[in-house]
Amino acid sequence: MGTGTKMGTVAQARKSGSAKTRRGPIRCKEIKIGEPDPSLTPNGGMLAVKELCGTLGLTDALDEGIGPVKQRQRGFTGGQVLAGMAAAQLAGEDFLAGLDRVRADAAGQQITLVPGLSTSSAGQVARKFTPRHWRGAEKGLAAVTARMVDLLPAARAGELAGGGPVTLDIDATDVEVYGSKKQGVAYNYQGQRAGRPHVAVWAETEIPLAADLLAGDQDPRSHVVSLLGRALAALPARVRDGAKAAGRKIALRADAGYFAGDLARAATGHDMEFAIGAKRISSMWRALAGIAEDAWRDATGMDGAQVAVSPYKPAGWPAGTVLLIRRVRLDPEQVSADPRSRRRRTLDPHQRALPIPELEKEPEIYAYSFICTNLDVSTPSKAAAVEHWYRHRTVIENIFRDSKHGAALRHLPSGDKNVNTAWMFGSLIAAAIAAFIHQLTGVIIGPDLVAGHGTRDGKAMIATLRRKLIAIPARLVRHGGNLILRPPVGVTLLADITTMVRALPAPG
Repeated sequence: MGTGTKMGTVAQARKSGSAKTRRGPIRCKEIKIGEPDPSLTPNGGMLAVKELCGTLGLTDALDEGIGPVKQRQRGFTGGQVLAGMAAAQLAGEDFLAGLDRVRADAAGQQITLVPGLSTSSAGQVARKFTPRHWRGAEKGLAAVTARMVDLLPAARAGELAGGGPVTLDIDATDVEVYGSKKQGVAYNYQGQRAGRPHVAVWAETEIPLAADLLAGDQDPRSHVVSLLGRALAALPARVRDGAKAAGRKIALRADAGYFAGDLARAATGHDMEFAIGAKRISSMWRALAGIAEDAWRDATGMDGAQVAVSPYKPAGWPAGTVLLIRRVRLDPEQVSADPRSRRRRTLDPHQRALPIPELEKEPEIYAYSFICTNLDVSTPSKAAAVEHWYRHRTVIENIFRDSKHGAALRHLPSGDKNVNTAWMFGSLIAAAIAAFIHQLTGVIIGPDLVAGHGTRDGKAMIATLRRKLIAIPARLVRHGGNLILRPPVGVTLLADITTMVRALPAPG
Protein backbone atom coordinates (compact mmCIF):
# COMPACT_ATOMS: atom_id res chain seq x y z
CA MET A 1 0.00 0.00 0.00
CA GLY A 2 2.79 2.42 0.92
CA THR A 3 4.60 1.80 -2.37
CA GLY A 4 1.43 2.34 -4.36
CA THR A 5 0.75 5.61 -2.58
CA LYS A 6 4.29 6.83 -3.25
CA MET A 7 4.08 5.91 -6.92
CA GLY A 8 0.74 7.64 -7.14
CA THR A 9 2.23 10.78 -5.63
CA VAL A 10 5.13 10.75 -8.13
CA ALA A 11 2.74 10.21 -11.01
CA GLN A 12 0.61 13.17 -9.88
CA ALA A 13 3.73 15.30 -9.59
CA ARG A 14 4.85 14.37 -13.11
CA LYS A 15 1.39 15.11 -14.42
CA SER A 16 1.44 18.51 -12.79
CA GLY A 17 4.71 19.28 -14.61
CA SER A 18 6.84 19.85 -11.51
CA ALA A 19 10.45 20.61 -12.63
CA LYS A 20 11.86 18.84 -9.57
CA THR A 21 10.27 15.50 -10.39
CA ARG A 22 10.30 15.51 -14.21
CA ARG A 23 11.97 12.41 -15.71
CA GLY A 24 13.29 11.58 -19.23
CA PRO A 25 14.22 13.94 -22.07
CA ILE A 26 12.46 17.24 -22.52
CA ARG A 27 10.43 16.95 -25.69
CA CYS A 28 10.27 19.78 -28.23
CA LYS A 29 8.83 20.15 -31.69
CA GLU A 30 12.19 20.53 -33.42
CA ILE A 31 15.89 21.02 -32.72
CA LYS A 32 17.12 24.30 -34.09
CA ILE A 33 20.51 24.64 -35.76
CA GLY A 34 22.47 27.58 -34.42
CA GLU A 35 25.39 29.55 -35.76
CA PRO A 36 28.71 27.70 -36.31
CA ASP A 37 30.86 27.71 -33.21
CA PRO A 38 34.43 28.85 -34.01
CA SER A 39 35.66 27.39 -30.72
CA LEU A 40 35.04 23.83 -32.00
CA THR A 41 37.65 21.85 -33.92
CA PRO A 42 37.29 18.36 -35.43
CA ASN A 43 40.97 17.58 -34.72
CA GLY A 44 41.53 18.28 -31.06
CA GLY A 45 44.17 15.55 -30.85
CA MET A 46 46.46 17.60 -33.07
CA LEU A 47 47.53 19.23 -29.80
CA ALA A 48 49.42 16.05 -28.88
CA VAL A 49 51.10 15.97 -32.32
CA LYS A 50 52.09 19.63 -32.03
CA GLU A 51 53.57 19.19 -28.57
CA LEU A 52 55.45 16.03 -29.53
CA CYS A 53 56.93 17.68 -32.62
CA GLY A 54 57.80 20.73 -30.54
CA THR A 55 59.60 18.56 -28.00
CA LEU A 56 61.52 16.82 -30.79
CA GLY A 57 62.18 20.10 -32.60
CA LEU A 58 60.83 18.72 -35.88
CA THR A 59 60.23 21.93 -37.83
CA ASP A 60 63.47 23.57 -36.65
CA ALA A 61 65.49 20.46 -37.51
CA LEU A 62 63.96 20.30 -40.98
CA ASP A 63 64.69 23.99 -41.54
CA GLU A 64 68.26 23.60 -40.36
CA GLY A 65 68.82 20.69 -42.72
CA ILE A 66 67.04 22.21 -45.72
CA GLY A 67 68.42 25.72 -45.34
CA PRO A 68 67.02 28.78 -47.16
CA VAL A 69 64.66 28.01 -50.02
CA LYS A 70 63.81 31.60 -51.00
CA GLN A 71 65.90 34.75 -51.37
CA ARG A 72 63.53 36.79 -49.23
CA GLN A 73 63.29 35.42 -45.70
CA ARG A 74 59.59 35.86 -45.22
CA GLY A 75 56.55 33.63 -45.32
CA PHE A 76 56.85 29.88 -44.83
CA THR A 77 60.09 27.94 -44.75
CA GLY A 78 60.80 24.60 -46.39
CA GLY A 79 60.59 22.78 -43.08
CA GLN A 80 57.24 24.36 -42.28
CA VAL A 81 55.85 23.28 -45.65
CA LEU A 82 56.86 19.63 -45.17
CA ALA A 83 55.69 19.57 -41.54
CA GLY A 84 52.42 21.27 -42.50
CA MET A 85 51.77 18.70 -45.23
CA ALA A 86 52.46 15.89 -42.75
CA ALA A 87 50.05 17.38 -40.20
CA ALA A 88 47.31 17.79 -42.80
CA GLN A 89 47.69 14.18 -43.88
CA LEU A 90 47.59 12.99 -40.27
CA ALA A 91 44.29 14.89 -39.98
CA GLY A 92 42.93 12.91 -42.93
CA GLU A 93 43.40 15.35 -45.81
CA ASP A 94 44.02 13.56 -49.10
CA PHE A 95 44.97 16.40 -51.44
CA LEU A 96 46.70 19.77 -51.44
CA ALA A 97 43.36 21.52 -51.06
CA GLY A 98 43.21 19.96 -47.60
CA LEU A 99 45.73 22.57 -46.45
CA ASP A 100 43.08 25.22 -47.03
CA ARG A 101 40.50 23.19 -45.08
CA VAL A 102 42.90 22.91 -42.16
CA ARG A 103 43.55 26.64 -42.40
CA ALA A 104 39.81 27.39 -42.27
CA ASP A 105 39.49 25.64 -38.88
CA ALA A 106 39.79 28.67 -36.59
CA ALA A 107 40.14 26.75 -33.34
CA GLY A 108 42.35 24.09 -34.92
CA GLN A 109 44.79 26.75 -36.12
CA GLN A 110 45.75 27.38 -32.52
CA ILE A 111 46.84 23.78 -31.97
CA THR A 112 48.06 22.70 -35.40
CA LEU A 113 51.71 22.17 -36.23
CA VAL A 114 52.02 24.93 -38.85
CA PRO A 115 49.19 27.48 -38.63
CA GLY A 116 48.23 29.53 -41.66
CA LEU A 117 49.72 27.29 -44.35
CA SER A 118 47.65 27.48 -47.54
CA THR A 119 47.72 25.38 -50.68
CA SER A 120 49.15 28.17 -52.82
CA SER A 121 51.90 29.05 -50.34
CA ALA A 122 52.95 25.42 -49.91
CA GLY A 123 53.07 24.91 -53.68
CA GLN A 124 55.12 28.05 -54.28
CA VAL A 125 57.74 27.06 -51.73
CA ALA A 126 57.89 23.39 -52.78
CA ARG A 127 58.51 24.34 -56.41
CA LYS A 128 61.75 26.04 -55.35
CA PHE A 129 63.26 22.91 -53.80
CA THR A 130 66.44 21.49 -55.33
CA PRO A 131 68.10 18.09 -54.80
CA ARG A 132 70.19 19.73 -52.07
CA HIS A 133 67.02 20.70 -50.21
CA TRP A 134 65.62 17.15 -50.37
CA ARG A 135 68.87 15.76 -48.95
CA GLY A 136 68.62 18.41 -46.25
CA ALA A 137 65.11 17.22 -45.38
CA GLU A 138 66.56 13.75 -44.79
CA LYS A 139 69.24 15.24 -42.53
CA GLY A 140 66.61 17.15 -40.58
CA LEU A 141 64.49 14.03 -40.04
CA ALA A 142 67.65 12.16 -39.02
CA ALA A 143 68.34 14.77 -36.32
CA VAL A 144 64.80 14.32 -34.98
CA THR A 145 65.22 10.53 -34.96
CA ALA A 146 68.45 10.87 -33.00
CA ARG A 147 66.71 13.07 -30.44
CA MET A 148 63.89 10.53 -30.16
CA VAL A 149 66.44 7.83 -29.27
CA ASP A 150 67.96 10.11 -26.63
CA LEU A 151 64.53 10.59 -24.99
CA LEU A 152 63.72 6.88 -24.73
CA PRO A 153 63.92 5.01 -21.41
CA ALA A 154 67.44 3.70 -20.81
CA ALA A 155 66.58 0.03 -21.42
CA ARG A 156 64.76 0.72 -24.67
CA ALA A 157 67.49 3.08 -25.89
CA GLY A 158 70.03 0.42 -24.99
CA GLU A 159 68.18 -2.12 -27.14
CA LEU A 160 68.24 0.21 -30.14
CA ALA A 161 71.66 1.80 -29.63
CA GLY A 162 73.52 -0.64 -27.41
CA GLY A 163 74.41 -3.31 -29.91
CA GLY A 164 70.97 -4.76 -30.67
CA PRO A 165 69.91 -5.64 -34.22
CA VAL A 166 69.99 -2.73 -36.69
CA THR A 167 68.28 -3.36 -40.01
CA LEU A 168 67.76 -1.23 -43.11
CA ASP A 169 64.90 -2.20 -45.43
CA ILE A 170 64.82 -0.82 -48.96
CA ASP A 171 61.91 -1.05 -51.35
CA ALA A 172 59.83 0.92 -53.86
CA THR A 173 56.10 1.25 -54.43
CA ASP A 174 54.06 2.60 -57.33
CA VAL A 175 51.51 5.40 -57.01
CA GLU A 176 49.10 5.51 -59.94
CA VAL A 177 48.31 8.99 -61.24
CA TYR A 178 46.04 10.47 -63.89
CA GLY A 179 46.65 13.29 -66.30
CA SER A 180 49.07 13.40 -69.21
CA LYS A 181 50.68 16.64 -68.06
CA LYS A 182 52.01 15.43 -64.72
CA GLN A 183 55.76 15.75 -64.50
CA GLY A 184 58.10 13.01 -63.36
CA VAL A 185 55.77 10.06 -63.97
CA ALA A 186 55.76 7.33 -66.61
CA TYR A 187 54.00 4.11 -67.55
CA ASN A 188 55.06 1.15 -65.41
CA TYR A 189 55.06 -2.51 -66.43
CA GLN A 190 51.35 -2.76 -65.59
CA GLY A 191 50.48 0.00 -68.04
CA GLN A 192 49.72 2.54 -65.30
CA ARG A 193 50.98 6.09 -65.27
CA ALA A 194 52.80 6.15 -61.96
CA GLY A 195 55.36 7.74 -59.73
CA ARG A 196 57.61 5.44 -57.75
CA PRO A 197 58.58 6.39 -54.17
CA HIS A 198 61.89 4.69 -53.38
CA VAL A 199 62.44 4.48 -49.63
CA ALA A 200 64.88 3.19 -47.02
CA VAL A 201 63.64 2.66 -43.45
CA TRP A 202 65.05 1.70 -40.05
CA ALA A 203 63.13 -1.51 -39.52
CA GLU A 204 63.37 -1.76 -35.72
CA THR A 205 61.55 1.57 -35.25
CA GLU A 206 59.67 1.75 -38.60
CA ILE A 207 61.09 5.24 -39.25
CA PRO A 208 61.85 6.36 -42.85
CA LEU A 209 65.44 7.49 -43.34
CA ALA A 210 65.86 8.43 -47.01
CA ALA A 211 63.69 8.61 -50.12
CA ASP A 212 63.61 9.47 -53.82
CA LEU A 213 60.61 9.95 -56.08
CA LEU A 214 61.23 8.11 -59.33
CA ALA A 215 59.11 7.74 -62.44
CA GLY A 216 57.14 4.55 -62.95
CA ASP A 217 59.56 3.22 -65.57
CA GLN A 218 62.78 3.89 -63.63
CA ASP A 219 64.67 0.90 -62.27
CA PRO A 220 65.28 1.52 -58.55
CA ARG A 221 68.54 -0.44 -58.79
CA SER A 222 70.09 2.52 -60.60
CA HIS A 223 69.52 4.73 -57.53
CA VAL A 224 69.82 2.25 -54.68
CA VAL A 225 73.53 2.67 -53.94
CA SER A 226 73.07 6.38 -53.26
CA LEU A 227 69.91 5.69 -51.24
CA LEU A 228 71.76 3.13 -49.10
CA GLY A 229 74.57 5.56 -48.32
CA ARG A 230 72.15 8.29 -47.29
CA ALA A 231 70.13 5.89 -45.15
CA LEU A 232 73.24 4.80 -43.28
CA ALA A 233 74.18 8.43 -42.69
CA ALA A 234 70.65 9.12 -41.39
CA LEU A 235 70.88 6.43 -38.73
CA PRO A 236 71.56 8.07 -35.36
CA ALA A 237 75.31 8.13 -34.67
CA ARG A 238 74.58 6.57 -31.30
CA VAL A 239 73.03 3.57 -33.04
CA ARG A 240 75.89 3.15 -35.51
CA ASP A 241 78.50 3.48 -32.78
CA GLY A 242 76.65 1.07 -30.50
CA ALA A 243 76.52 -1.59 -33.20
CA LYS A 244 80.22 -1.14 -33.95
CA ALA A 245 81.19 -1.33 -30.27
CA ALA A 246 79.20 -4.55 -29.88
CA GLY A 247 80.82 -6.09 -32.95
CA ARG A 248 77.47 -6.27 -34.73
CA LYS A 249 77.14 -5.27 -38.37
CA ILE A 250 74.21 -3.26 -39.68
CA ALA A 251 72.09 -5.47 -41.94
CA LEU A 252 70.33 -4.77 -45.23
CA ARG A 253 67.21 -6.47 -46.59
CA ALA A 254 65.90 -6.05 -50.13
CA ASP A 255 63.66 -8.08 -52.42
CA ALA A 256 64.44 -9.56 -55.83
CA GLY A 257 63.85 -6.22 -57.52
CA TYR A 258 67.30 -5.27 -56.22
CA PHE A 259 69.09 -8.40 -57.42
CA ALA A 260 72.29 -6.74 -58.54
CA GLY A 261 75.94 -7.01 -57.61
CA ASP A 262 76.23 -3.23 -57.23
CA LEU A 263 74.04 -3.18 -54.13
CA ALA A 264 75.80 -6.20 -52.60
CA ARG A 265 79.22 -4.64 -53.22
CA ALA A 266 78.04 -1.30 -51.78
CA ALA A 267 76.76 -3.03 -48.64
CA THR A 268 80.05 -4.88 -48.25
CA GLY A 269 81.93 -1.62 -48.77
CA HIS A 270 79.98 -0.15 -45.83
CA ASP A 271 80.87 -3.25 -43.76
CA MET A 272 77.24 -4.40 -43.75
CA GLU A 273 75.56 -7.76 -43.84
CA PHE A 274 72.97 -8.23 -46.57
CA ALA A 275 70.17 -10.49 -47.70
CA ILE A 276 68.92 -9.70 -51.20
CA GLY A 277 66.24 -11.65 -53.01
CA ALA A 278 67.39 -13.34 -56.22
CA LYS A 279 65.46 -13.66 -59.44
CA ARG A 280 64.40 -17.15 -60.50
CA ILE A 281 66.85 -17.42 -63.38
CA SER A 282 68.48 -20.53 -64.82
CA SER A 283 71.57 -20.34 -62.60
CA MET A 284 69.37 -20.49 -59.51
CA TRP A 285 67.61 -23.62 -60.70
CA ARG A 286 70.97 -25.23 -61.43
CA ALA A 287 72.12 -24.42 -57.89
CA LEU A 288 68.89 -25.93 -56.57
CA ALA A 289 69.54 -29.16 -58.45
CA GLY A 290 72.81 -29.59 -56.57
CA ILE A 291 71.15 -29.69 -53.13
CA ALA A 292 70.68 -33.15 -51.60
CA GLU A 293 67.23 -34.02 -50.31
CA ASP A 294 68.54 -34.62 -46.80
CA ALA A 295 69.97 -31.07 -46.67
CA TRP A 296 66.55 -29.48 -46.22
CA ARG A 297 65.48 -28.37 -42.73
CA ASP A 298 62.19 -27.00 -41.45
CA ALA A 299 61.83 -23.22 -41.57
CA THR A 300 60.92 -21.19 -38.48
CA GLY A 301 57.33 -20.09 -38.06
CA MET A 302 56.06 -21.15 -41.48
CA ASP A 303 54.07 -24.36 -42.00
CA GLY A 304 55.24 -26.57 -44.84
CA ALA A 305 58.41 -24.53 -45.45
CA GLN A 306 62.00 -25.77 -45.51
CA VAL A 307 65.36 -24.10 -46.07
CA ALA A 308 68.70 -25.19 -47.49
CA VAL A 309 71.97 -23.52 -48.45
CA SER A 310 73.93 -23.69 -51.68
CA PRO A 311 77.52 -22.41 -52.04
CA TYR A 312 76.57 -20.78 -55.34
CA LYS A 313 77.66 -17.14 -55.68
CA PRO A 314 76.55 -14.99 -58.61
CA ALA A 315 79.39 -13.66 -60.73
CA GLY A 316 80.85 -10.42 -59.42
CA TRP A 317 79.19 -10.64 -56.01
CA PRO A 318 81.32 -10.20 -52.87
CA ALA A 319 83.28 -13.07 -51.39
CA GLY A 320 81.33 -14.88 -48.71
CA THR A 321 78.04 -14.70 -50.61
CA VAL A 322 75.98 -17.89 -50.57
CA LEU A 323 72.53 -18.83 -51.79
CA LEU A 324 69.79 -19.45 -49.20
CA ILE A 325 66.78 -21.30 -50.65
CA ARG A 326 63.30 -21.69 -49.21
CA ARG A 327 60.73 -24.13 -50.52
CA VAL A 328 57.07 -24.31 -49.50
CA ARG A 329 54.99 -27.39 -50.19
CA LEU A 330 51.79 -26.71 -52.15
CA ASP A 331 48.66 -28.67 -52.91
CA PRO A 332 47.63 -28.79 -56.59
CA GLU A 333 44.51 -26.70 -55.91
CA GLN A 334 46.76 -23.89 -54.67
CA VAL A 335 48.29 -23.47 -58.11
CA SER A 336 46.52 -21.49 -60.81
CA ALA A 337 46.25 -22.79 -64.37
CA ASP A 338 47.16 -19.30 -65.63
CA PRO A 339 50.89 -19.33 -66.57
CA ARG A 340 51.06 -15.62 -65.60
CA SER A 341 50.03 -16.26 -61.98
CA ARG A 342 52.58 -15.28 -59.39
CA ARG A 343 52.55 -18.60 -57.54
CA ARG A 344 52.99 -20.68 -60.69
CA ARG A 345 56.11 -18.69 -61.51
CA THR A 346 57.66 -19.92 -58.23
CA LEU A 347 57.49 -23.57 -59.32
CA ASP A 348 60.36 -25.54 -60.76
CA PRO A 349 60.48 -24.87 -64.54
CA HIS A 350 59.52 -28.48 -65.31
CA GLN A 351 56.38 -28.31 -63.15
CA ARG A 352 55.60 -24.75 -64.20
CA ALA A 353 54.94 -25.92 -67.75
CA LEU A 354 52.54 -28.69 -66.73
CA PRO A 355 48.76 -28.32 -67.03
CA ILE A 356 46.77 -28.87 -63.86
CA PRO A 357 45.79 -32.53 -64.58
CA GLU A 358 49.44 -33.51 -65.01
CA LEU A 359 50.58 -31.32 -62.13
CA GLU A 360 48.22 -33.22 -59.83
CA LYS A 361 50.11 -36.43 -60.64
CA GLU A 362 53.41 -35.00 -59.40
CA PRO A 363 54.53 -36.55 -56.07
CA GLU A 364 55.46 -33.15 -54.60
CA ILE A 365 54.94 -29.53 -55.61
CA TYR A 366 57.11 -26.80 -54.15
CA ALA A 367 57.27 -23.02 -54.49
CA TYR A 368 60.86 -21.76 -54.35
CA SER A 369 62.43 -18.49 -53.21
CA PHE A 370 66.10 -17.57 -53.48
CA ILE A 371 68.10 -15.20 -51.27
CA CYS A 372 71.72 -14.15 -51.78
CA THR A 373 73.33 -13.35 -48.45
CA ASN A 374 76.64 -12.96 -46.64
CA LEU A 375 75.12 -13.67 -43.21
CA ASP A 376 76.20 -16.70 -41.23
CA VAL A 377 74.17 -19.69 -42.47
CA SER A 378 76.78 -22.29 -41.63
CA THR A 379 74.38 -24.50 -39.64
CA PRO A 380 70.76 -25.48 -40.30
CA SER A 381 69.55 -23.50 -37.28
CA LYS A 382 71.41 -20.37 -38.40
CA ALA A 383 70.06 -20.74 -41.94
CA ALA A 384 66.51 -21.02 -40.59
CA ALA A 385 67.05 -17.96 -38.39
CA VAL A 386 68.32 -15.86 -41.31
CA GLU A 387 65.39 -16.88 -43.52
CA HIS A 388 62.94 -16.06 -40.72
CA TRP A 389 64.58 -12.65 -40.23
CA TYR A 390 64.52 -11.94 -43.96
CA ARG A 391 60.82 -12.79 -44.10
CA HIS A 392 60.18 -9.80 -41.82
CA ARG A 393 61.18 -7.48 -44.65
CA THR A 394 57.42 -6.82 -44.76
CA VAL A 395 58.08 -3.97 -42.26
CA ILE A 396 58.68 -1.60 -45.15
CA GLU A 397 55.55 -2.86 -46.92
CA ASN A 398 53.58 -1.95 -43.79
CA ILE A 399 55.07 1.54 -43.90
CA PHE A 400 54.00 1.91 -47.54
CA ARG A 401 50.52 0.70 -46.64
CA ASP A 402 50.36 3.13 -43.74
CA SER A 403 51.71 6.04 -45.78
CA LYS A 404 49.16 5.37 -48.51
CA HIS A 405 46.02 4.55 -46.53
CA GLY A 406 46.77 6.36 -43.29
CA ALA A 407 48.50 9.37 -44.77
CA ALA A 408 47.98 10.25 -48.45
CA LEU A 409 50.85 8.75 -50.45
CA ARG A 410 48.22 7.03 -52.58
CA HIS A 411 48.00 10.37 -54.42
CA LEU A 412 50.59 12.56 -56.12
CA PRO A 413 48.26 15.55 -56.25
CA SER A 414 50.17 18.09 -58.33
CA GLY A 415 51.34 18.38 -61.90
CA ASP A 416 54.71 19.59 -60.60
CA LYS A 417 57.27 16.94 -59.63
CA ASN A 418 58.73 19.04 -56.82
CA VAL A 419 55.34 19.52 -55.19
CA ASN A 420 54.69 15.78 -55.47
CA THR A 421 58.09 15.07 -53.92
CA ALA A 422 57.17 17.38 -51.03
CA TRP A 423 53.87 15.52 -50.68
CA MET A 424 55.77 12.21 -50.56
CA PHE A 425 58.07 13.57 -47.85
CA GLY A 426 55.02 14.81 -45.97
CA SER A 427 53.57 11.28 -46.03
CA LEU A 428 56.83 9.76 -44.79
CA ILE A 429 57.17 12.39 -42.07
CA ALA A 430 53.60 11.56 -41.00
CA ALA A 431 54.64 7.89 -40.74
CA ALA A 432 57.70 8.95 -38.74
CA ILE A 433 55.54 11.02 -36.35
CA ALA A 434 53.33 7.97 -35.77
CA ALA A 435 56.47 5.95 -35.00
CA PHE A 436 57.71 8.65 -32.60
CA ILE A 437 54.37 8.57 -30.77
CA HIS A 438 54.62 4.82 -30.25
CA GLN A 439 58.26 4.80 -29.25
CA LEU A 440 57.86 7.63 -26.71
CA THR A 441 54.38 6.95 -25.32
CA GLY A 442 53.83 3.22 -25.87
CA VAL A 443 54.17 0.61 -23.15
CA ILE A 444 57.84 -0.26 -22.76
CA ILE A 445 58.93 -3.12 -20.51
CA GLY A 446 62.68 -3.37 -20.21
CA PRO A 447 64.20 -3.08 -23.68
CA ASP A 448 61.04 -3.86 -25.65
CA LEU A 449 58.14 -1.81 -26.98
CA VAL A 450 55.41 -4.28 -26.05
CA ALA A 451 52.28 -2.25 -26.77
CA GLY A 452 51.40 0.81 -28.77
CA HIS A 453 47.96 2.29 -29.25
CA GLY A 454 46.56 -0.33 -31.60
CA THR A 455 43.45 -2.39 -31.09
CA ARG A 456 45.56 -5.51 -30.50
CA ASP A 457 48.14 -3.84 -28.27
CA GLY A 458 50.46 -3.41 -31.21
CA LYS A 459 51.67 -0.41 -33.13
CA ALA A 460 48.59 1.38 -34.41
CA MET A 461 48.29 2.33 -38.05
CA ILE A 462 47.86 6.03 -38.77
CA ALA A 463 44.15 5.52 -39.44
CA THR A 464 43.73 4.06 -35.96
CA LEU A 465 45.70 6.90 -34.39
CA ARG A 466 43.50 9.34 -36.25
CA ARG A 467 40.34 7.73 -34.92
CA LYS A 468 41.55 7.29 -31.35
CA LEU A 469 43.78 10.33 -30.90
CA ILE A 470 43.85 12.98 -33.63
CA ALA A 471 40.31 13.36 -35.02
CA ILE A 472 38.80 14.08 -31.62
CA PRO A 473 36.16 16.85 -31.70
CA ALA A 474 36.98 19.36 -28.99
CA ARG A 475 36.16 22.86 -27.87
CA LEU A 476 38.96 25.38 -27.36
CA VAL A 477 37.97 28.04 -24.83
CA ARG A 478 39.74 30.78 -22.95
CA HIS A 479 39.28 30.91 -19.19
CA GLY A 480 41.26 32.97 -16.73
CA GLY A 481 43.78 33.90 -19.40
CA ASN A 482 44.40 30.23 -20.28
CA LEU A 483 43.41 28.21 -23.32
CA ILE A 484 41.56 25.04 -22.38
CA LEU A 485 40.85 22.17 -24.78
CA ARG A 486 37.70 20.29 -23.83
CA PRO A 487 37.37 16.85 -25.50
CA PRO A 488 34.25 14.68 -25.32
CA VAL A 489 33.42 12.62 -22.25
CA GLY A 490 35.25 9.28 -22.22
CA VAL A 491 38.18 10.38 -24.40
CA THR A 492 41.30 9.80 -22.29
CA LEU A 493 44.09 8.92 -24.73
CA LEU A 494 44.63 12.55 -25.73
CA ALA A 495 45.21 13.65 -22.14
CA ASP A 496 47.38 10.60 -21.39
CA ILE A 497 49.70 11.11 -24.38
CA THR A 498 49.89 14.87 -23.91
CA THR A 499 50.87 14.38 -20.26
CA MET A 500 53.63 11.93 -21.24
CA VAL A 501 54.94 14.25 -23.94
CA ARG A 502 55.02 17.22 -21.58
CA ALA A 503 57.07 15.17 -19.15
CA LEU A 504 59.86 14.81 -21.74
CA PRO A 505 62.71 17.33 -21.56
CA ALA A 506 62.59 20.18 -24.07
CA PRO A 507 65.19 20.39 -26.85
CA GLY A 508 68.32 22.43 -26.29
